[in-house]
Amino acid sequence: MNLGSLGQDNIQKFGKYDSIYYEGRWYNNIEMDIESNRLGNALKSLGIQKGDRVVIQMPNSPVVLWSFPAIYKIGAVAVPMNPLLRPDQSAYIFKNCGAKAVITSPEYIPWIQAAQKDAPDLKHVIVTEKNDIPGTIGYDKLVPNKSEELPIEQTDNDDLAALIYTAGTTGPNKGVMHTHFSLFMTALGYTEFVSRYLSSTLETNFQFANARTLQMTEVRQRVTGSDRYTLGLFVLPLSHSYGLAVSLMGTMIAGRGIIMKWFNPEQALKLIQEFRVTNFAGVPAMYIMMMSQPDFDKYDLSSLRECSSGAAPLPPEVGKLWKEKTGTNILEGWGMTETGATTCGNVPGIPPKYGSIGKCMIKVDTMTIFDDEDHELPPGKIGEIVIKGPTIMKGYWNLPGETEAALRNGWLHTGDVGYMDDDGYFYITDRKKDIIIRGGENVSPREVEEVLLQIPQILDVGVIGIPDKVYGEEIKAFCVLQKGQTVDTEEIIAFCRQKLPTFKVPKAVQFVDVLPKNLLGKLLRAELRKM
Repeated sequence: MNLGSLGQDNIQKFGKYDSIYYEGRWYNNIEMDIESNRLGNALKSLGIQKGDRVVIQMPNSPVVLWSFPAIYKIGAVAVPMNPLLRPDQSAYIFKNCGAKAVITSPEYIPWIQAAQKDAPDLKHVIVTEKNDIPGTIGYDKLVPNKSEELPIEQTDNDDLAALIYTAGTTGPNKGVMHTHFSLFMTALGYTEFVSRYLSSTLETNFQFANARTLQMTEVRQRVTGSDRYTLGLFVLPLSHSYGLAVSLMGTMIAGRGIIMKWFNPEQALKLIQEFRVTNFAGVPAMYIMMMSQPDFDKYDLSSLRECSSGAAPLPPEVGKLWKEKTGTNILEGWGMTETGATTCGNVPGIPPKYGSIGKCMIKVDTMTIFDDEDHELPPGKIGEIVIKGPTIMKGYWNLPGETEAALRNGWLHTGDVGYMDDDGYFYITDRKKDIIIRGGENVSPREVEEVLLQIPQILDVGVIGIPDKVYGEEIKAFCVLQKGQTVDTEEIIAFCRQKLPTFKVPKAVQFVDVLPKNLLGKLLRAELRKM
């Protein structure tokens, strides 16, 4: 199969409809498919062939969403990348995957050209919005004159469709290999989950032949579907596994979305009100920022039906306050690049279990808890979260050892430590690699962080282990203070002594202006360790 064929399936099933709104205009689904064909032809004209890697490194825009199918259709491999990576980080990925081309926007050209010096295979830099930058190819000159028709390259289920680099939260970025089949099953599984829990309708046209007269009759019918999710506000980065999932699932269910180039809390509230947005997916910090707006209570957010959160733990008080102010639950979920996107989530239509990442949402996947000997544990017992199923990655790019360690006997070992309750809801207690071992005692950084966040003056915190000659590791906290607030190290440590056992109390505290995080708000502990 080839994921690029889903565009025509969408048009045949749903007809023409407005699909994406961005900066003042709607793009319909037929336009999106034509643009993907033109871009695919443009890439072929540059010599991009089956199996070649093409990077998409730019902020949110419709171009991102039609770049994915353009790359699939010609049998190449999409490599979505965080546009804010430093030149050395970009160069590592360009070189590691052997990228032949990158699609980007003008503001990132200096960084990309700096990175290009260390990535000799990167020959083509395609730039949107502008066409006069030396050493680049203008999108507006390369693409518009190309044919609207594009033959779809035949690909096997196991052929690579996307190479997605991990956030590097615990170490160097790894290229996660996803096939046409694994991404299709992820989107199909999530679509099935949505349809299972959300009653809704979609209008469609179809024709049937009268058995007696053989005359064709056209019928317009309302069909059970997923239009509860068909008007989303896209604020999370589309150059990410999230964007791949949104693109594929939206095609399957005739989804519609409003794209924000960058998240702005005030603008997000205005767009939800203006367009009567039904679904919002964000990270906890986004909900906090929106509720912190002075005029938050004046916005009409009554159109929201389901809100979801991931990438970082959702503080229960944030979820409860959002529910109190908007009448809508925030459903916390969880997923990994290695699993295609979201795997777990609280169930729509019922009150969420705060603190839980929810149940496994994908029917074709199995999710459970293993001990260190890979034996399944009963509910309530803490161990490593493991998953198996057709949505799991093929492996890590050019890292056979890492692949073998992560994929054992068909199970993906996630590195996340947690447990499952009697109702099948999962809870994450920590990352396996983040566990601090102090004098033989295991210390969860998350537990220490939750205590530190109870200090009113502290806005954000990250905890890591640091080398210690006596205990092997000691605990260090990096703290961001609330604006205008002060608190000293001794006060912080004294507070922790009241709340934590002695071996879990931080030995050192460092005050910083901001914590290193990825685009989804996930703490980069590897960067803290460098600091």
